[in-house]
Amino acid sequence: MTSIDTTDRTLWELVEARAEATPDATMAIDEAGRTMTFAGYRDWCERVAAGLAATYGVGEDTRVSWVLPSRLEALVLAGALSRLGAVQNPILPIYRHREVSFITAQSGAALLVVPGEFRNFNFAAMATEVTAGSDTAVLVADPDLPEGDPTTLPPFEPERNAMRWLFYSSGTTADPKGAKHTDASLSAANAGMQWAMQVTSDDKAAVVFPVTHVGGLVWLFNAMETGVELLMVEVFDPVGTPVWLGEHGCTCAGAGTVFWLAYLAAQRSAGPGEKVLPDVRIFNGGGAPKPVTLHAEMMEAFAAPLIGGWGLTESPINTMVSIDDDDEAKATTDGRPCPGVSLRVVMDDVTLGANEEGELQVRGPQVCLGYLDASLDAEAFTEDGWFRTGDLGVVDERGYVRITGRLKDIIIRKGENISAKEIEDLLFAHPAIADVAVVGLPDDASGERACAVVVCAPDATLTFDELVAHCRTGQLSTHKIPEQLEILDALPRNPSGKVLKRDLRTQFANTQPSRPGGTR
Repeated sequence: MTSIDTTDRTLWELVEARAEATPDATMAIDEAGRTMTFAGYRDWCERVAAGLAATYGVGEDTRVSWVLPSRLEALVLAGALSRLGAVQNPILPIYRHREVSFITAQSGAALLVVPGEFRNFNFAAMATEVTAGSDTAVLVADPDLPEGDPTTLPPFEPERNAMRWLFYSSGTTADPKGAKHTDASLSAANAGMQWAMQVTSDDKAAVVFPVTHVGGLVWLFNAMETGVELLMVEVFDPVGTPVWLGEHGCTCAGAGTVFWLAYLAAQRSAGPGEKVLPDVRIFNGGGAPKPVTLHAEMMEAFAAPLIGGWGLTESPINTMVSIDDDDEAKATTDGRPCPGVSLRVVMDDVTLGANEEGELQVRGPQVCLGYLDASLDAEAFTEDGWFRTGDLGVVDERGYVRITGRLKDIIIRKGENISAKEIEDLLFAHPAIADVAVVGLPDDASGERACAVVVCAPDATLTFDELVAHCRTGQLSTHKIPEQLEILDALPRNPSGKVLKRDLRTQFANTQPSRPGGTR
């Protein structure tokens, strides 16, 4: 194993070091059979960097927003922008007009890079619409990126602690929040992941989630450190993808509960003696609660453990289960704080002890610099520098963390945060809706689904189809559209008028998603 020390190195310095260490080793492969070596990656990045500089004037500190699926070109774009010292803003491909318009405007993007069409959505048309009247240029990478002569590039000036990344996440506010990250903070997140997973150059890791997620870019850092091969999947297919991963020797099968359940279902559907993932050694990931029985089920089916963790866009990979931990920790906890991460449990400004539930607050090199909108920092950080995660949890006597809930009014669907308030604000504009609350309900397929609980206006009615149509007209991203509609005469409220969402979650916890054509 040729491991590269990531301390005090920028991403581009790591790209160069890895290309020198293992130039001919395979860095990534995609479902079309295309492969890329580490030296080939470095060279491709430099050509694209030259093309971006010559064609679009991208240079140091230029703000570039980009939306690309998990394909080779996405990895190359990230490397090229790092070579130029640009500030890059990867955007999740599930975002649509509302979010992308807000993000590109707030971030001051000089360039927006999008695919042409992906998953039956025309990103090129959206990009044209959201940048109309602005100074933001649009590059449609379908899939090609511009290339140029690398000898024209200016000298590289490394700044490991400069803001180089903007990751936007939906939280309790209707508008996305832009977290400012550095190469150092992403490198620190990778260090925590590496401590837990012990990745080597013999591993092959499944990148089955959007590479534009902060976790996707953490894997890019890990590839530079360890030489792991990345298996790039643009669209996860619960039937076909596990088979493809198995055929290509996947050893690290990410990336969270929804994916783990798909792997388990694929194995149970396989023929006698057939192993869907014959080389898998761990199932890594996080982002959603896991059934307490799942670890044992994965061990029985694959003889490979769950390596779960807990993090946020603002503070990725705070805790993680180690491959050396016992089965109880793997099954029931989200691991211990990674090296360098400090964690405390607080409620009503009092720091609590072991097994007491409160808000989890963190400090460490993985925490972002703050938000692009600095007015959000006062609420996000304590006066003594701890980041308020908004997640509720307990820490046991051994230091293992268990997430129990959250203070923030968000729904976590397939590992992505959805602001309940954003959906509520849109639904309140419907003439048939007098009152509404959106809550997250348990869902076997997605972790949680959004349920709209509605009080209709006098003499008005509302069907599920009408609710969905209203959300689409309001350009709400598809993954945020409620999957269930319930109608009540009145919402439960406390004496101060606050909706008792816990009561709603309890009331509808065992119900089923709505179907087109009715409220249920």
